[in-house]
Amino acid sequence: MRGMVFQGNDVVEVLNFDDPKPGPGQVLVEMKASGMCGSDLHFYRHGMVEVIKQLGFKDLASRGIDPNAPIIGGHEPCGVIAEVGAGVDPKLFKVGDRVMVFHYEGCTCCDHCRTGWTQLCDEGALIHGVIKHGAHADYMVVPMSCLVHLPDELSFKGGAAVTCGTGTAYGALTRLDISARDSLAVFGLGPVGLSAVQLAAAMGVEVIGVDINPERVARAKEFGAAHVIDGSKADPIEEIRKLTGGRGASCAMDCAGGEVPKQQAVRSTRIWGKIALVAVGGNLNVDGMKDLIGKQRTVIGSYTFSEVGMKDCAHFIADHGVEVDRLFTDEWRLEQASEAYADFNKQAGGKGVFLL
Repeated sequence: MRGMVFQGNDVVEVLNFDDPKPGPGQVLVEMKASGMCGSDLHFYRHGMVEVIKQLGFKDLASRGIDPNAPIIGGHEPCGVIAEVGAGVDPKLFKVGDRVMVFHYEGCTCCDHCRTGWTQLCDEGALIHGVIKHGAHADYMVVPMSCLVHLPDELSFKGGAAVTCGTGTAYGALTRLDISARDSLAVFGLGPVGLSAVQLAAAMGVEVIGVDINPERVARAKEFGAAHVIDGSKADPIEEIRKLTGGRGASCAMDCAGGEVPKQQAVRSTRIWGKIALVAVGGNLNVDGMKDLIGKQRTVIGSYTFSEVGMKDCAHFIADHGVEVDRLFTDEWRLEQASEAYADFNKQAGGKGVFLL
């Protein structure tokens, strides 16, 4: 089968791999859609082996992983079950089922794994598309425990969005315990930020979208933002205060990364405000007393979502008719991988997806 590998230095390659076979408790998923995530650009620019070292993964050999072997990229998988291994209960999953793949594997025994937070596994999570073969391929083998049924109302590419970027936005909104009583300032209007805008608007929340890219600012309005702010032309904190009667938003989310958006997310909220930090990159550099303690603000670190949360997100989208497919501005075939990532690396457009 074909599989795409990040080689670093802005190079990807589509290589041939042996056709995988599912073992006991595993399934073979025929890929139908595999999303491109902003975090892929770390691998694209620096190479998989180097990033694995930076992330601090250890003792991989003892877990049957060769960190120097080519690893197929992609961690937003959605497809159809093509084959099941021994021990897979057909009442749960069978050939032909449409499924999303939760892209983390853990020990299955620790409290985090048992509650669906496999990425926090005490033994260290094995991440598909990083440590184990991912979704930019014709097929993918995963444990049955990683599967979530794809609602009929969602397309395969919509399901791919839920498996990482859109699910991450939903997870942060859940952590904020947000409702229609709230106002939400979203800093960074890439795919995750736009997902947050779209989902929060569907929840009845008054959403304020903030970015320094005018095209992304304009697109946020189309996705349901009540107000948009171009941070390259105006101070977002002051503009948010004007929009909220001088109080600030009740909630904020950093989906941009970098020190400045994190500061702005904190300082744009009112007394008792809640802030979810989602984007990787940049430290939170604020005044502990002035910005946090004295304002009774709560800062939450939100790392993706649980497996149950992924299922909840998919059903929320289905139940509320959220047009998640609109996130995708570019569709590619796997043989176009070099062109696809060269374009995605410009970070000027929306979200890309491989359709297989």
